[in-house]
Amino acid sequence: MSPLPSLVIQAERLVELGVHEIAGLTADDVRAFAREAGGERVDVLLAVHPDRAPASALAPLLRREDKPGFVVVDMPDVDDFTPCGIEVPDAPLYLVEGLDRGDHMANWSPEEALPALAKDARTPLLLTEGIHWLLQAPEVLERNRCFMTIGSRLRKANGSLDARTPAIWISNGTGRDGRERRDAPKVGWCWWGNRHTWLGFGSTTGRDGTRPAA
Repeated sequence: MSPLPSLVIQAERLVELGVHEIAGLTADDVRAFAREAGGERVDVLLAVHPDRAPASALAPLLRREDKPGFVVVDMPDVDDFTPCGIEVPDAPLYLVEGLDRGDHMANWSPEEALPALAKDARTPLLLTEGIHWLLQAPEVLERNRCFMTIGSRLRKANGSLDARTPAIWISNGTGRDGRERRDAPKVGWCWWGNRHTWLGFGSTTGRDGTRPAA
């Protein structure tokens, strides 16, 4: 996969898409953060905290073959999938380091992948981080090379975790997606214990310059 654009270019991309307005920030806020974080760096992703820019607002900004992204109709609670076991910087903007699509984990279940990522000192991406990645590098989403973002989970009222896990892939335009959405980026979900040959596991080595514990 090609490297990310520089942070200053990423900032302009977010401003162009209006992400700063979704997050309640000014364009100058985003640009200043990018410059101060090392504006020409191409090895990190600029992300907005999920509390500021939820998945439901970001997904429609995705594009593939000139078709907008969407959230599956049976995931109306997509924004209730929040960071689980992951420390996200307490800031509107932060950096995500060492991105990996996790192709080598294709045909693993989330249940199998999570401990393996931890063993390698990596943490799974949040759903919003995965969307941010594709906003900056749409080519990362390929047919048969898509990815789950199991850092975001839904906790039920009784404290247990919902068995659904978020993922981003490409619609085939079947069923309730609709023919007009064929080839569009799709935010959906998979079961915690199920395997899919075409889904890896997006992960990171750290956020905002920190690294997860081994």
